[in-house]
Amino acid sequence: MGSVAEEITHKVIKKGAASSSALARVLKYSGVRLLSLFVTVVIGIYLTIMIANMGGYVDKMMKAEIQERITMQIARSPAFKQMDPATKTQLTQEKIASEIERLNLDQPLMIRSVGFLKNALTLNLGRAQNMTSDSGSRSVKAIILERIPYTLLLMGTANLFLFFVTVFLALGLSRKYGSFWDKLVIALSPTSTAPPWIYGIFLILIFAAVLKILPFGGVIDAPVPQDFMGRALSVLRHLILPASSLILSSFFLSIYNWRTFFLIYSSEDYVDMAKAKGLPSRDIERKYILRPTLPTIITSFALILIAMWTGAIITETVFNWPGLGRVTYKAIGLYDTPVIVGTTIIYAYLLAVTVFLLDFVYALVDPRVKIGGSGAQK
Repeated sequence: MGSVAEEITHKVIKKGAASSSALARVLKYSGVRLLSLFVTVVIGIYLTIMIANMGGYVDKMMKAEIQERITMQIARSPAFKQMDPATKTQLTQEKIASEIERLNLDQPLMIRSVGFLKNALTLNLGRAQNMTSDSGSRSVKAIILERIPYTLLLMGTANLFLFFVTVFLALGLSRKYGSFWDKLVIALSPTSTAPPWIYGIFLILIFAAVLKILPFGGVIDAPVPQDFMGRALSVLRHLILPASSLILSSFFLSIYNWRTFFLIYSSEDYVDMAKAKGLPSRDIERKYILRPTLPTIITSFALILIAMWTGAIITETVFNWPGLGRVTYKAIGLYDTPVIVGTTIIYAYLLAVTVFLLDFVYALVDPRVKIGGSGAQK
Protein backbone atom coordinates (compact mmCIF):
# COMPACT_ATOMS: atom_id res chain seq x y z
CA MET A 1 0.00 0.00 0.00
CA GLY A 2 2.83 2.34 0.88
CA SER A 3 4.51 1.86 -2.50
CA VAL A 4 1.21 2.45 -4.36
CA ALA A 5 0.59 5.67 -2.42
CA GLU A 6 4.12 6.83 -3.13
CA GLU A 7 3.68 6.08 -6.84
CA ILE A 8 0.40 8.04 -6.98
CA THR A 9 2.00 10.93 -5.11
CA HIS A 10 4.95 10.87 -7.49
CA LYS A 11 2.62 10.98 -10.53
CA VAL A 12 0.63 13.87 -9.08
CA ILE A 13 3.80 15.82 -8.35
CA LYS A 14 5.16 15.05 -11.81
CA LYS A 15 1.88 16.13 -13.45
CA GLY A 16 1.80 19.34 -11.43
CA ALA A 17 5.39 20.12 -12.37
CA ALA A 18 4.60 19.51 -16.05
CA SER A 19 1.56 21.82 -15.83
CA SER A 20 3.62 24.52 -14.12
CA SER A 21 6.34 24.16 -16.76
CA ALA A 22 3.80 24.41 -19.57
CA LEU A 23 2.23 27.49 -17.98
CA ALA A 24 5.65 29.09 -17.61
CA ARG A 25 6.41 28.42 -21.28
CA VAL A 26 3.10 29.93 -22.37
CA LEU A 27 3.64 33.02 -20.21
CA LYS A 28 7.19 33.42 -21.49
CA TYR A 29 6.05 33.02 -25.09
CA SER A 30 3.18 35.50 -24.55
CA GLY A 31 5.54 38.05 -23.07
CA VAL A 32 8.01 37.75 -25.95
CA ARG A 33 5.24 38.00 -28.54
CA LEU A 34 3.66 41.02 -26.85
CA LEU A 35 7.03 42.76 -26.67
CA SER A 36 7.83 42.08 -30.32
CA LEU A 37 4.38 43.22 -31.45
CA PHE A 38 4.65 46.36 -29.31
CA VAL A 39 7.99 47.23 -30.91
CA THR A 40 6.45 46.66 -34.35
CA VAL A 41 3.52 48.94 -33.51
CA VAL A 42 5.87 51.66 -32.21
CA ILE A 43 7.99 51.54 -35.37
CA GLY A 44 4.93 51.51 -37.62
CA ILE A 45 3.28 54.48 -35.91
CA TYR A 46 6.51 56.50 -35.81
CA LEU A 47 7.13 55.90 -39.51
CA THR A 48 3.55 56.98 -40.20
CA ILE A 49 4.16 60.22 -38.29
CA MET A 50 7.32 60.96 -40.27
CA ILE A 51 5.76 60.04 -43.61
CA ALA A 52 2.62 62.08 -42.90
CA ASN A 53 4.90 65.07 -42.19
CA MET A 54 7.14 64.28 -45.19
CA GLY A 55 10.19 64.63 -43.00
CA GLY A 56 9.41 68.25 -42.11
CA TYR A 57 8.30 69.46 -45.54
CA VAL A 58 4.68 69.72 -44.39
CA ASP A 59 5.78 72.05 -41.58
CA LYS A 60 7.28 74.44 -44.14
CA MET A 61 4.12 74.30 -46.23
CA MET A 62 1.91 74.96 -43.21
CA LYS A 63 4.06 77.90 -42.08
CA ALA A 64 3.90 79.40 -45.56
CA GLU A 65 0.11 78.91 -45.64
CA ILE A 66 -0.26 80.56 -42.22
CA GLN A 67 1.85 83.52 -43.29
CA GLU A 68 -0.11 84.02 -46.51
CA ARG A 69 -3.52 83.61 -44.83
CA ILE A 70 -2.86 86.04 -41.96
CA THR A 71 -1.21 88.59 -44.26
CA MET A 72 -4.25 88.54 -46.55
CA GLN A 73 -6.65 88.80 -43.60
CA ILE A 74 -4.90 91.88 -42.23
CA ALA A 75 -4.56 93.44 -45.67
CA ARG A 76 -8.31 93.07 -46.36
CA SER A 77 -9.50 94.13 -42.91
CA PRO A 78 -10.79 97.76 -42.81
CA ALA A 79 -9.66 98.08 -39.17
CA PHE A 80 -5.98 97.78 -40.17
CA LYS A 81 -5.96 99.90 -43.32
CA GLN A 82 -5.27 103.14 -41.41
CA MET A 83 -2.25 101.71 -39.57
CA ASP A 84 1.24 102.72 -40.54
CA PRO A 85 3.24 100.00 -42.37
CA ALA A 86 5.62 99.33 -39.47
CA THR A 87 2.78 98.68 -36.97
CA LYS A 88 0.92 96.57 -39.51
CA THR A 89 4.04 94.49 -40.19
CA GLN A 90 4.66 93.99 -36.47
CA LEU A 91 1.04 92.96 -35.86
CA THR A 92 1.18 90.55 -38.80
CA GLN A 93 4.37 88.91 -37.47
CA GLU A 94 2.87 88.60 -33.98
CA LYS A 95 -0.27 86.90 -35.31
CA ILE A 96 1.81 84.56 -37.47
CA ALA A 97 4.02 83.65 -34.51
CA SER A 98 0.96 83.08 -32.32
CA GLU A 99 -0.65 80.76 -34.88
CA ILE A 100 2.62 78.84 -35.37
CA GLU A 101 2.95 78.44 -31.61
CA ARG A 102 -0.68 77.27 -31.32
CA LEU A 103 0.02 74.49 -33.78
CA ASN A 104 3.37 73.69 -32.07
CA LEU A 105 5.19 74.36 -35.33
CA ASP A 106 7.79 76.36 -33.43
CA GLN A 107 9.19 73.13 -31.97
CA PRO A 108 11.65 70.89 -33.86
CA LEU A 109 10.11 67.98 -35.76
CA MET A 110 11.97 65.33 -33.73
CA ILE A 111 10.59 66.68 -30.45
CA ARG A 112 7.06 66.91 -31.80
CA SER A 113 7.29 63.45 -33.37
CA VAL A 114 8.23 61.93 -30.00
CA GLY A 115 5.27 63.72 -28.43
CA PHE A 116 3.01 62.46 -31.21
CA LEU A 117 4.28 58.93 -30.64
CA LYS A 118 3.72 59.05 -26.88
CA ASN A 119 0.18 60.38 -27.29
CA ALA A 120 -0.54 57.82 -30.01
CA LEU A 121 0.54 54.85 -27.90
CA THR A 122 -1.63 56.03 -25.01
CA LEU A 123 -4.56 56.68 -27.39
CA ASN A 124 -4.42 60.38 -26.59
CA LEU A 125 -5.16 61.38 -30.17
CA GLY A 126 -5.26 65.11 -29.49
CA ARG A 127 -6.90 67.74 -31.69
CA ALA A 128 -7.04 67.98 -35.46
CA GLN A 129 -5.22 70.84 -37.10
CA ASN A 130 -7.66 71.59 -39.92
CA MET A 131 -10.60 69.18 -39.66
CA THR A 132 -13.70 69.13 -37.48
CA SER A 133 -16.34 66.55 -36.68
CA ASP A 134 -19.97 66.95 -37.75
CA SER A 135 -20.70 68.35 -34.29
CA GLY A 136 -17.95 70.97 -34.70
CA SER A 137 -15.38 69.31 -32.40
CA ARG A 138 -11.69 69.30 -33.33
CA SER A 139 -11.03 66.21 -31.22
CA VAL A 140 -9.49 63.46 -33.38
CA LYS A 141 -11.26 60.87 -31.26
CA ALA A 142 -14.63 62.51 -31.97
CA ILE A 143 -13.90 62.68 -35.69
CA ILE A 144 -12.97 58.98 -35.84
CA LEU A 145 -15.84 57.78 -33.62
CA GLU A 146 -18.34 59.60 -35.84
CA ARG A 147 -17.08 57.79 -38.93
CA ILE A 148 -16.51 54.27 -37.59
CA PRO A 149 -20.20 53.14 -37.74
CA TYR A 150 -20.43 54.01 -41.45
CA THR A 151 -17.20 52.17 -42.26
CA LEU A 152 -18.29 49.13 -40.24
CA LEU A 153 -21.61 49.06 -42.08
CA LEU A 154 -20.05 49.25 -45.55
CA MET A 155 -16.94 47.11 -45.01
CA GLY A 156 -18.71 44.63 -42.75
CA THR A 157 -21.53 44.01 -45.22
CA ALA A 158 -19.21 43.66 -48.21
CA ASN A 159 -16.42 41.65 -46.60
CA LEU A 160 -18.58 39.23 -44.61
CA PHE A 161 -20.72 38.53 -47.67
CA LEU A 162 -17.60 38.08 -49.78
CA PHE A 163 -15.96 35.74 -47.27
CA PHE A 164 -18.82 33.36 -46.51
CA VAL A 165 -20.25 33.22 -50.04
CA THR A 166 -16.89 32.67 -51.76
CA VAL A 167 -15.82 29.96 -49.29
CA PHE A 168 -19.15 28.17 -49.75
CA LEU A 169 -19.04 28.42 -53.56
CA ALA A 170 -15.36 27.42 -53.69
CA LEU A 171 -16.07 24.31 -51.66
CA GLY A 172 -18.79 23.38 -54.15
CA LEU A 173 -16.47 24.02 -57.10
CA SER A 174 -13.78 21.80 -55.59
CA ARG A 175 -16.21 18.89 -55.95
CA LYS A 176 -16.75 19.69 -59.64
CA TYR A 177 -13.23 20.17 -60.91
CA GLY A 178 -13.19 20.82 -64.67
CA SER A 179 -16.90 21.54 -64.93
CA PHE A 180 -18.41 24.48 -66.86
CA TRP A 181 -18.77 26.58 -63.69
CA ASP A 182 -15.21 25.80 -62.66
CA LYS A 183 -13.88 26.97 -66.03
CA LEU A 184 -16.12 30.05 -65.90
CA VAL A 185 -14.71 31.12 -62.53
CA ILE A 186 -11.16 30.62 -63.82
CA ALA A 187 -11.97 32.71 -66.91
CA LEU A 188 -13.51 35.53 -64.82
CA SER A 189 -10.83 35.62 -62.09
CA PRO A 190 -8.71 38.27 -63.96
CA THR A 191 -11.62 40.72 -63.55
CA SER A 192 -10.57 41.05 -59.91
CA THR A 193 -7.44 42.95 -60.93
CA ALA A 194 -9.48 46.17 -61.18
CA PRO A 195 -9.77 48.12 -57.89
CA PRO A 196 -13.20 48.62 -56.27
CA TRP A 197 -13.51 52.27 -57.27
CA ILE A 198 -13.26 51.35 -60.97
CA TYR A 199 -16.30 49.11 -60.57
CA GLY A 200 -17.88 51.86 -58.50
CA ILE A 201 -17.63 54.39 -61.35
CA PHE A 202 -19.23 51.96 -63.82
CA LEU A 203 -21.98 51.05 -61.34
CA ILE A 204 -22.74 54.74 -60.80
CA LEU A 205 -22.91 55.34 -64.55
CA ILE A 206 -25.22 52.37 -65.14
CA PHE A 207 -27.55 52.33 -62.15
CA ALA A 208 -27.51 55.99 -61.08
CA ALA A 209 -26.90 58.04 -64.24
CA VAL A 210 -28.59 55.87 -66.91
CA LEU A 211 -31.18 53.71 -65.17
CA LYS A 212 -31.74 56.18 -62.30
CA ILE A 213 -32.79 53.43 -59.88
CA LEU A 214 -30.08 53.94 -57.25
CA PRO A 215 -28.50 57.09 -55.73
CA PHE A 216 -25.14 58.44 -56.86
CA GLY A 217 -23.68 58.46 -53.35
CA GLY A 218 -24.09 59.55 -49.77
CA VAL A 219 -25.57 57.51 -46.97
CA ILE A 220 -29.22 58.62 -46.73
CA ASP A 221 -31.82 60.55 -48.70
CA ALA A 222 -32.45 64.26 -48.21
CA PRO A 223 -34.74 65.13 -46.55
CA VAL A 224 -34.15 62.35 -44.06
CA PRO A 225 -37.18 60.01 -43.69
CA GLN A 226 -38.92 60.41 -40.34
CA ASP A 227 -39.76 56.77 -39.61
CA PHE A 228 -37.18 54.10 -38.76
CA MET A 229 -38.13 51.77 -41.63
CA GLY A 230 -37.85 54.61 -44.12
CA ARG A 231 -34.38 55.53 -42.86
CA ALA A 232 -33.26 51.89 -42.94
CA LEU A 233 -34.45 51.40 -46.52
CA SER A 234 -32.80 54.66 -47.55
CA VAL A 235 -29.46 53.60 -46.09
CA LEU A 236 -29.83 50.19 -47.77
CA ARG A 237 -30.37 51.83 -51.18
CA HIS A 238 -27.25 53.95 -50.71
CA LEU A 239 -25.29 50.90 -49.52
CA ILE A 240 -25.95 48.71 -52.58
CA LEU A 241 -23.54 50.34 -55.04
CA PRO A 242 -20.46 50.81 -52.81
CA ALA A 243 -20.84 47.34 -51.30
CA SER A 244 -21.30 45.80 -54.76
CA SER A 245 -18.12 47.50 -56.02
CA LEU A 246 -16.12 46.05 -53.11
CA ILE A 247 -17.58 42.58 -53.68
CA LEU A 248 -17.11 42.56 -57.46
CA SER A 249 -13.48 43.63 -57.20
CA SER A 250 -12.54 40.41 -55.35
CA PHE A 251 -15.38 37.96 -55.96
CA PHE A 252 -14.11 35.66 -58.70
CA LEU A 253 -10.48 35.74 -57.64
CA SER A 254 -11.47 34.89 -54.07
CA ILE A 255 -13.52 31.92 -55.27
CA TYR A 256 -10.62 30.79 -57.45
CA ASN A 257 -8.11 31.05 -54.58
CA TRP A 258 -10.29 29.14 -52.11
CA ARG A 259 -11.22 26.55 -54.74
CA THR A 260 -7.53 25.92 -55.52
CA PHE A 261 -6.77 25.74 -51.81
CA PHE A 262 -9.49 23.15 -51.20
CA LEU A 263 -8.35 21.12 -54.24
CA ILE A 264 -4.83 20.90 -52.81
CA TYR A 265 -6.14 19.43 -49.58
CA SER A 266 -8.58 17.19 -51.46
CA SER A 267 -5.66 15.44 -53.16
CA GLU A 268 -4.01 14.37 -49.89
CA ASP A 269 -3.51 10.65 -49.23
CA TYR A 270 -5.70 10.65 -46.14
CA VAL A 271 -8.60 12.04 -48.19
CA ASP A 272 -8.18 9.23 -50.74
CA MET A 273 -8.12 6.76 -47.87
CA ALA A 274 -11.36 8.20 -46.48
CA LYS A 275 -12.99 7.93 -49.90
CA ALA A 276 -11.82 4.32 -50.20
CA LYS A 277 -13.47 3.57 -46.85
CA GLY A 278 -16.76 4.80 -48.29
CA LEU A 279 -17.24 7.81 -46.02
CA PRO A 280 -19.92 10.31 -47.16
CA SER A 281 -18.60 13.29 -49.11
CA ARG A 282 -19.98 15.73 -46.53
CA ASP A 283 -18.06 14.00 -43.73
CA ILE A 284 -14.90 13.99 -45.83
CA GLU A 285 -15.21 17.71 -46.50
CA ARG A 286 -15.90 18.53 -42.87
CA LYS A 287 -13.28 16.32 -41.22
CA TYR A 288 -10.51 15.95 -43.80
CA ILE A 289 -10.66 19.15 -45.89
CA LEU A 290 -12.18 21.95 -43.80
CA ARG A 291 -10.49 20.95 -40.53
CA PRO A 292 -6.88 21.15 -41.85
CA THR A 293 -7.66 24.46 -43.57
CA LEU A 294 -9.13 26.06 -40.45
CA PRO A 295 -5.96 28.04 -39.59
CA THR A 296 -5.96 29.69 -43.01
CA ILE A 297 -9.72 30.31 -42.91
CA ILE A 298 -9.44 31.82 -39.43
CA THR A 299 -6.56 34.07 -40.53
CA SER A 300 -8.54 35.29 -43.53
CA PHE A 301 -11.59 35.95 -41.38
CA ALA A 302 -9.53 37.81 -38.76
CA LEU A 303 -7.98 40.06 -41.40
CA ILE A 304 -11.47 40.77 -42.72
CA LEU A 305 -12.49 41.90 -39.23
CA ILE A 306 -9.55 44.31 -39.21
CA ALA A 307 -10.42 45.57 -42.69
CA MET A 308 -13.85 46.55 -41.40
CA TRP A 309 -12.25 49.30 -39.31
CA THR A 310 -9.91 50.70 -41.93
CA GLY A 311 -12.30 51.55 -44.74
CA ALA A 312 -11.61 51.92 -48.46
CA ILE A 313 -10.15 55.37 -49.07
CA ILE A 314 -10.88 55.91 -52.77
CA THR A 315 -14.11 53.88 -52.85
CA GLU A 316 -15.64 55.85 -49.97
CA THR A 317 -14.54 59.07 -51.65
CA VAL A 318 -16.10 58.09 -55.00
CA PHE A 319 -19.43 57.29 -53.33
CA ASN A 320 -19.22 60.20 -50.88
CA TRP A 321 -19.58 57.63 -48.09
CA PRO A 322 -18.80 59.30 -44.73
CA GLY A 323 -16.49 56.61 -43.35
CA LEU A 324 -12.91 56.42 -42.10
CA GLY A 325 -11.57 56.03 -45.63
CA ARG A 326 -13.01 59.36 -46.72
CA VAL A 327 -11.78 61.02 -43.52
CA THR A 328 -8.27 59.69 -44.21
CA TYR A 329 -8.41 60.99 -47.79
CA LYS A 330 -9.49 64.41 -46.57
CA ALA A 331 -6.83 64.43 -43.84
CA ILE A 332 -4.10 63.65 -46.40
CA GLY A 333 -5.31 66.51 -48.60
CA LEU A 334 -5.29 68.93 -45.65
CA TYR A 335 -1.98 67.62 -44.22
CA ASP A 336 -3.76 66.94 -40.94
CA THR A 337 -1.14 64.75 -39.25
CA PRO A 338 -3.09 64.00 -36.01
CA VAL A 339 -6.04 62.55 -37.97
CA ILE A 340 -3.79 60.49 -40.25
CA VAL A 341 -1.91 59.11 -37.26
CA GLY A 342 -5.17 58.49 -35.35
CA THR A 343 -6.61 56.27 -38.11
CA THR A 344 -3.29 54.44 -38.41
CA ILE A 345 -3.20 53.75 -34.67
CA ILE A 346 -6.55 51.95 -34.82
CA TYR A 347 -5.31 49.69 -37.61
CA ALA A 348 -1.95 49.04 -35.92
CA TYR A 349 -3.45 48.05 -32.57
CA LEU A 350 -6.14 45.87 -34.14
CA LEU A 351 -3.58 44.11 -36.31
CA ALA A 352 -1.24 43.49 -33.36
CA VAL A 353 -4.02 42.12 -31.14
CA THR A 354 -5.28 39.89 -33.95
CA VAL A 355 -1.83 38.45 -34.68
CA PHE A 356 -1.33 37.79 -30.96
CA LEU A 357 -4.68 36.01 -30.55
CA LEU A 358 -4.23 34.01 -33.76
CA ASP A 359 -1.23 32.17 -32.29
CA PHE A 360 -3.41 30.77 -29.51
CA VAL A 361 -6.33 30.05 -31.83
CA TYR A 362 -3.98 28.05 -34.06
CA ALA A 363 -2.97 25.93 -31.07
CA LEU A 364 -6.65 25.12 -30.42
CA VAL A 365 -7.64 24.21 -33.98
CA ASP A 366 -4.42 22.60 -35.20
CA PRO A 367 -2.66 19.97 -33.04
CA ARG A 368 0.56 20.50 -35.03
CA VAL A 369 0.98 23.96 -33.50
CA LYS A 370 2.65 24.10 -30.09
CA ILE A 371 3.19 27.16 -27.96
CA GLY A 372 6.17 27.41 -25.67
CA GLY A 373 9.50 25.66 -25.46
CA SER A 374 11.88 27.29 -27.88
CA GLY A 375 9.03 29.24 -29.48
CA ALA A 376 6.03 28.43 -31.58
CA GLN A 377 6.73 25.23 -33.42
CA LYS A 378 4.64 24.74 -36.52
